[in-house]
Amino acid sequence: MPWISHLSAAFLFLLLLPCFPGQNGGENEQSTDVISVWEGDSISITCSRPENEVGIYLNTLIQPINVFYLSEKNDSYTFPAWNNRIKYSKEERNLRITLQNVQESDSNIYVCTKYFLSKGHHKTLKGKTTIVVVKAKVGEVVEQSPLYASPQQSQSVSITCALRSSHEEEGIYLLKTHMQPETVLYVSRQNNSTISSAFADRLNYSKEEKKIVVTLNNLQENDSGIYLCAGMLKNAPSLSVSRSGTIMLIKVKEAGCSWNSHSSWGIYGLATMVVLLFSALMCSTLYHVNIKKSFQKKNPNAVYEDMSYSSRRNTLVRTNTYSAGN
Repeated sequence: MPWISHLSAAFLFLLLLPCFPGQNGGENEQSTDVISVWEGDSISITCSRPENEVGIYLNTLIQPINVFYLSEKNDSYTFPAWNNRIKYSKEERNLRITLQNVQESDSNIYVCTKYFLSKGHHKTLKGKTTIVVVKAKVGEVVEQSPLYASPQQSQSVSITCALRSSHEEEGIYLLKTHMQPETVLYVSRQNNSTISSAFADRLNYSKEEKKIVVTLNNLQENDSGIYLCAGMLKNAPSLSVSRSGTIMLIKVKEAGCSWNSHSSWGIYGLATMVVLLFSALMCSTLYHVNIKKSFQKKNPNAVYEDMSYSSRRNTLVRTNTYSAGN
């Protein structure tokens, strides 16, 4: 829905990347993006280029295909379904691949596979993984609720994901697609699960056939974002994704304050007392300052004038007396 795009734009946060398990042991990079867009939009996937590279593939993991290949000599290959929809550019040690006019069927898990020479031998390195979620404006395979949640900090929220398909599912994802993107939860058909380290000890779920209920506990401010349910169906060419998602905005409690109807009168009363005491203090201070200024201006000047006059008169008298005697 368009309002989700407007709200996500208001967050003013770009995608930040969490870790994702490597595909080929310790040699692999461990990085994952989660990108969520509408049909017709474009996305960019960046693959790092190794030293002594021979070529780079962009592959999909669901019904694997080689989407795009670029050799060191700039020879390229594009999978037919992506013809005229892929552009690329080399940026220092990176290869930026732009997928244009994406469709719902393009929802998939993409991975960069790099080939390079090491000691005269060709080697393969699995690179960054990108989960791409393309939301269509019609149809609904995955149902999700609620559409919106605004809990207080440290409270809990439950999100329900249900697959409405006759196909057997391979697994269900709960993805966080904005602010701090990550795979929050993955549950396989055998009920094996992988939970994001950010939600360790804060997440529990229950699964019944093609429906799971995920409860996120002790929510914090940085848990705000848009959460999407995505299903991996058996023999399906792509991920099936919820059209709406759950917009989550965590309300942060002010330390030491409780803004309820019972305490607000007490707060207002305390504020009034502070204002009155401050006013009284200011009045008292100004009063004493005025008295002091008045004393300093009048009395010393009067005494000085009298003494000056008396001193001059005595001097004149004495001078005249001595002059007469001589």
